[in-house]
Amino acid sequence: MAPSTLTELAGKETLQASFVRDEDERPKVAYNQFSDEIPVISLAGINDVGEKRAEICQKIVEACENWGIFQVVDHGVDTKLISEMTRLAREFFALPAEDKLRFDMSGGKKGGFIVSSHLQGETVQDWREIVTYFSYPIKSRDYSRWPDMPEGWIEVTKEYSDKLMGLACKLLEVLSEAMGLEKEALSKACVEMDQKVVVNFYPKCPQPDLTLGLKRHTDPGTITLLLQDQVGGLQATRDNGNTWITVQPVEGAFVVNLGDHGHVSLTACLICIVVGTKSFYNKSNFKWIKCLYFKIII
Repeated sequence: MAPSTLTELAGKETLQASFVRDEDERPKVAYNQFSDEIPVISLAGINDVGEKRAEICQKIVEACENWGIFQVVDHGVDTKLISEMTRLAREFFALPAEDKLRFDMSGGKKGGFIVSSHLQGETVQDWREIVTYFSYPIKSRDYSRWPDMPEGWIEVTKEYSDKLMGLACKLLEVLSEAMGLEKEALSKACVEMDQKVVVNFYPKCPQPDLTLGLKRHTDPGTITLLLQDQVGGLQATRDNGNTWITVQPVEGAFVVNLGDHGHVSLTACLICIVVGTKSFYNKSNFKWIKCLYFKIII
């Protein structure tokens, strides 16, 4: 029998036992108790030569040294493209279970749809649905593992991943300079590196105080670009989990998180995702919070 999706489990009155976390792993800070501690940096002028670029670079370096995570605006990625990608993702996760499960990633497949997840060596599941696949190198793309619905997904995702690869390379140039390397050192390497698209959907949860959308972790790879919607839930810590803050959503911004391979001389940030209880929609079938995250991991 096909596995249930979380969208189906969300209609239950109690949380399935496989998602219940130990007391010390449960959320300590509300999903919408926002903090402005994470820097928001405008990239307007990043391509200039002179004081403006130097100022932007210094802000990025300070954010990396202090947090390992920051947000960027004025990044050059078209807002219409971002909106279209978000629309397609919402439509995909709203599809009937049988349509989503056509892209089931189980059985060793290298891309597709996942019903929940858990970190290696653990049994407690994360409260999320996922679409994920590799989009770089281009020659290695396996379009059979990319959703073909809703219509337009493949073409829009191709453009979206290309634009974010360009943004990532700009940021890697700054990090190269910060580490005393030549400007193009990391961006040249980036061209042949893997780029992974991860679209996370956190449906309404019957008992959100007992679980997490994604347990505390650092990101793999070199750099992660994350687009979050306005619901909130992304949390970060810089004291190994003693205190957590909820990252304030900024319309159209990308959250930049240094991965495990990108923290030489800098800081890799420990993050988690919490789900909440506040109603954001008037319709009864949207009684509990649900949120959407895009991650591009390079």
